Amino acid sequence: MKRILILGWLTLLLFSCGTTQKATTTNKTNKAISGKKYLARTVAFYNLENLFDTIDDPNKRDEDFTPNGRDHWTSDKYYKKLQNLATVIADIGKKETHTSPAIIGVAEAENRAVLEDLIKTPPLAGQQYGIIHFESPDRRGIDVALLYKKRFFKPINYKKYPLLIYDDNTGNRIYTRDQLVVTGMLDGEKMHFIVDHWPSRRGGEARSRPKRIKAAQLTKKIADSILQEEPNAKIVIMGDLNDDPNSPSVKQVFQSTADKSKANSTGYYNAMENFFNRGIGTLAYRDGWNLFDQIIITPGLLNNTNDYEYHFWKAGIYSKEFMKNRKGRYKGYPKRTLVGGQFIGGYSDHFPTYIILVRAIQ
Repeated sequence: MKRILILGWLTLLLFSCGTTQKATTTNKTNKAISGKKYLARTVAFYNLENLFDTIDDPNKRDEDFTPNGRDHWTSDKYYKKLQNLATVIADIGKKETHTSPAIIGVAEAENRAVLEDLIKTPPLAGQQYGIIHFESPDRRGIDVALLYKKRFFKPINYKKYPLLIYDDNTGNRIYTRDQLVVTGMLDGEKMHFIVDHWPSRRGGEARSRPKRIKAAQLTKKIADSILQEEPNAKIVIMGDLNDDPNSPSVKQVFQSTADKSKANSTGYYNAMENFFNRGIGTLAYRDGWNLFDQIIITPGLLNNTNDYEYHFWKAGIYSKEFMKNRKGRYKGYPKRTLVGGQFIGGYSDHFPTYIILVRAIQ
């Protein structure tokens, strides 16, 4: 009996540390809890920071990202950025799952073409990623999208929802990113993904706050409508919210919580809030950290009544040393692609965030 108890404790410890066997074609993890094997999948979000091609689109404000523009954006710089982004994305959650993410929500992509270039760039090349993308009316010409591994995820339907906000003085519409909703089967299990990029803090946080409140209300309306039809729906809301987990747009609109035991009453669990409470962020500004890149999930991913269905295991912020500035005033900050128009060969001004979903397998 003592030997069995010790073995059970050791395997539980192995699982909690993310130690798994070498991935097979089915990506089965080692025996972990009560002798079961677990399947693990990464769901990630990454703000790609101005992933523009070098072609001038007359319908977009992309003039700076051309060879003759302010940033002298050449093919060499573009492909270097693609290589950097692909290197990061391929490694998110790999420690736990031994493979690249099953699902990746992205922001700040100019068009579908740049995403096609991205998934063809090693080490993403050959991973058989699919793309779900719609053009948004955003004034800068940037969109959100969902990348997914075709062998793991099968889309059922997808739709974009326009965010309708208007200038208080002129009454004119302020064009920004649409919100993307994708429903599909992750290894045969139904999931819903909402990918957002809420309005920026341009003009000041307080002055721009109503725009993000509107964005949050739209997202919650979408999620609530899914929950009305499927009370136990497994929904992942992810994006660059341009607000922190304690901001009114998140706390007041979603009533989100960092306490999994309270998620059933509030309806939404913020997987990033505990990081924020410990002073950990995904981007830095004026010597302070923010955590704008959030992942919020519904109780359907927390109520582990059936161990053979996907449920939330852990969350993380992917912030390796090679992605950071190594010295100077901004040491430790995300290493950007451009600073003041000068190409420094970085990655993004945001660190990506992710969650790991697991389920037992027979």
